[in-house]
Amino acid sequence: MPQHKVPAHYQALKQRYPEVLAAVEALGAATRAHGPLDETTTHLVQLAAAAAVGSEGAVHSHARRARAAGATAEEIRHAVLLLVSTIGFPRFAAAMSWVDEELVD
Repeated sequence: MPQHKVPAHYQALKQRYPEVLAAVEALGAATRAHGPLDETTTHLVQLAAAAAVGSEGAVHSHARRARAAGATAEEIRHAVLLLVSTIGFPRFAAAMSWVDEELVD
């Protein structure tokens, strides 16, 4: 999987609103650490939520993070495939295309 930098837009937001972005990052870390789910599973859950709401950037981010945490490409794709009957084919297909962009070797 290719290495990815933090997206330029996110970096710009972080420069413009450092306190807000620090709080957002801290909230994410706190929620992931709070429960019994491991890091890989938490990113797969967040990936599914991102796919459900059609957030391309978050799908990219959580696919990368899940992979970095140890999820296989098959597990990441399965997390999105499971959504097809819930979120509908068009949204599923879009999310899978975003995942595939991250999983290119």
